[in-house]
Amino acid sequence: MLYEELKQRGLLYQQTSDQFKAALQSPMTFYCGFDPTSDSLHIGSLLPLMTMRRLQNYGHKPLVLLGGATGMIGDPSGKTKERVLLTREVIEENIRGIYKNVERILSFEGENAARLVNNMDWIGGFSYIDFLRDVGKFFSVNAMLAKDSVKKRIENPELGISYAEFSYMLIQSYDFYYLHQKMGCSLQLGASDQWGNITAGVDLIRRMQGDTHDKETCYGFTFPLITKSDGSKFGKSEGGNIWLNPDKTSPYQFYQFFLRLSDEEVIKLLYFFSLKPLNEIKALIERFGLEPHKREAQLTLAEELTTLIHGEEEFKKAEQASKALFSGDFKSLDEKTLIDVFSEAPSKTLKKSQLSALNLVDLLVDTKLCSSKGEARKDIKAGAIYLNSEKWQGEELAGQDFPLLFGSTLILRKGKKNYFVVRFND
Repeated sequence: MLYEELKQRGLLYQQTSDQFKAALQSPMTFYCGFDPTSDSLHIGSLLPLMTMRRLQNYGHKPLVLLGGATGMIGDPSGKTKERVLLTREVIEENIRGIYKNVERILSFEGENAARLVNNMDWIGGFSYIDFLRDVGKFFSVNAMLAKDSVKKRIENPELGISYAEFSYMLIQSYDFYYLHQKMGCSLQLGASDQWGNITAGVDLIRRMQGDTHDKETCYGFTFPLITKSDGSKFGKSEGGNIWLNPDKTSPYQFYQFFLRLSDEEVIKLLYFFSLKPLNEIKALIERFGLEPHKREAQLTLAEELTTLIHGEEEFKKAEQASKALFSGDFKSLDEKTLIDVFSEAPSKTLKKSQLSALNLVDLLVDTKLCSSKGEARKDIKAGAIYLNSEKWQGEELAGQDFPLLFGSTLILRKGKKNYFVVRFND
């Protein structure tokens, strides 16, 4: 049963009605909104998408709302300052990028095929007077001020909230009403910071319908926010993001993120993200508890999500790169993957014309892998220095004799983990 699965996975944080459990037993059209404030979604957006996938797998029909209208204002939920306002052209470009993320996760074919909708299509035609008259009259300012997304901003006099942001709730609420009326949508889902907007939408539908129904016809539920290890929110403007677009976060870096999860984090994210049945997840966690050093949970989640978001071929490349980093053998990597593997390593860039004047001892000192020329010679002699994964124990290397990978890159290593990348350009 879907409701029980959502509950066991820890995805049911808030719900608008006790009748929601029964309502989930019949196929319904539901929606979740994403404002196109970037040309890619990020890992924080992966949770709503994977939750939508679960509902779709149970026969429910997803509407993916891309906020061409709301994206021009900016949602104040979870924000301490107003977002940078975007032009329509930028928003349209961002929508195209986000669609590429969404189609990797949801199916746009079959009886309950996902559908992409843009709220600019129905909000853009409203005049200001008509919107105030037809929609605004149903909102109590007192109730809006009590919503967390608004209250937190107003309580801090240094932050405040603009009228545009304050009005965001009205537009999102009308989205739910419009989708309910035109497309039979009866459920909105979102992260817990959207609770105020979701409940406002449910209330608006009741008010605009005149509350004539014998039973509730629209519902909302939220799931927990995904946070970083320090408790802060993953978001498009918070820093430290893991993006779904490979041009912003490479498949290797995406894969590595899940490999580096702590034991506590990976258990939570297995329940949130994995499409494996609950009994398989529980068996995996049991094995993981007995042998955590094997990191089976991290490896399993990294494989599943990298394959889902980037494809099997990119997963295999990422896996190969990770093994290469562990073994120190980089010969099998292509140039792009090599750059990804060492993207966080200390590095410097030199001109190729400087090669003739270089020698290995000076380079080891210059990169601070060795503290002195004497230490550098000692380390070379002891076999502690590696050039592109090969142990170097010869005489001092100089000039054009340096073995450059792809004609431009030298990977220096001292011991097992101390790396330095030297790149040469023209």
